Amino acid sequence: MSKILVDEIAPKTSGSKVLMPQGGVIQVQYTMFTGTSSTVYASTVNTKLTDLAVNITPISTDSIIKIEAFVTGEYSNTSSNYNSAWFFFRDNTALVSPNAGSRNSGIQMGGNATYYSYDGASTPDNASYMYFDSPSSTSQITYTVGLVSYYAGTWYLNRTVTDIDGADYERGISSICVTEIAG
Repeated sequence: MSKILVDEIAPKTSGSKVLMPQGGVIQVQYTMFTGTSSTVYASTVNTKLTDLAVNITPISTDSIIKIEAFVTGEYSNTSSNYNSAWFFFRDNTALVSPNAGSRNSGIQMGGNATYYSYDGASTPDNASYMYFDSPSSTSQITYTVGLVSYYAGTWYLNRTVTDIDGADYERGISSICVTEIAG
């Protein structure tokens, strides 16, 4: 059996360029949040879910950062599920679709509603989405999950609104993952 030394598999660099084929994976960083929390959001204000943040320091300015999130939880205002958008922040910059008038902008609209109206506080929703970013930087970047809604309310992360100890009040796990890809 042969051993592979870390130096043999680490990406080689020349200045700020990575000597790797375009599309090759340079590094992966992630945060998996298994606890529960709540985040208050105001109407039409881009809001960070700070428990779903991850840091990455790109090796090359030519790199592409693939950002992925799986978010589970529940809105306190059930109308938010139909009138909201999910996106990412790069530090304090919202990574969203181009603005078009007074519309809320995001990457994915709302979440996946998994309840009937009478289950409004006991059955979680979820959002799963991704984005490709070109930060052109070799400084540390913090990516955070973002939410915007037409209605104000509270997002309950990894739990239902009422969070009663019963089999029909589910809990989950949420995550954010960033992958640096050679450009």
